[in-house]
Amino acid sequence: MAAADRVGAPDPHHPTRDYPPYRSSALRHPKHAPLPVVDPEAVELTGPVFGVTDVSALDNDLTLGKTGEPAGQRITITGRVLDRAGRPMAGQLVEVWQANAAGRYAHDLDQHPAPLDPNFTGSGRCLTDDDGEYSFTTIRPGAYPWRNHLNAWRPAHIHFSLFGTAFTQRMVTQMYFPGDPLFPYDPVLRSVTDQAARDRLVAVYDHELSLPEWTLGYRWDIVLGGPSRTLFEDR
Repeated sequence: MAAADRVGAPDPHHPTRDYPPYRSSALRHPKHAPLPVVDPEAVELTGPVFGVTDVSALDNDLTLGKTGEPAGQRITITGRVLDRAGRPMAGQLVEVWQANAAGRYAHDLDQHPAPLDPNFTGSGRCLTDDDGEYSFTTIRPGAYPWRNHLNAWRPAHIHFSLFGTAFTQRMVTQMYFPGDPLFPYDPVLRSVTDQAARDRLVAVYDHELSLPEWTLGYRWDIVLGGPSRTLFEDR
């Protein structure tokens, strides 16, 4: 991941760290400048190295690993991870986590009184192939309330995390679903002020990816730099 894309000139359309409509950002955003890394190469040398021995072929299916079928609409999400020049990024670790079909995360801190799904793992990972492509089988997440403001609901979304060659390069973002009626009411998505950049966070329905009587298909590419880059949450 190019350093220029991570620490370059401020992007006027990138969400500010303290975005008033997103109330909790006032408490959670960094108040001090980042500390300089004295020897960044040393960090790289001690960082994790991900490979095919760390990720199994079934880790990208969030509907497996339990005794029954999870509730909700099964979907396939596929896309490519590309650098700023449009070249595929092979061997990149891609991780996802999400709420279940009822809009609840399998996490102790999630107090939304929606049912947990004992047959849904809620998280998965994979490595991109030689074409930079990733793929996940999962369940379309439900919307959920989050108490940011009166009648606040988060649109259906899936969290994505990508690593370069070390934990210090981790980048996190969110993917949304097309046509969600909650878009105009979500301050997290609206914190992206450029409509084109906002649109790039929304997947495209791809009927060619849908499988008969099994899944609906969505395509979402992730661009790590350049004018068409996907916005991440690390700035």
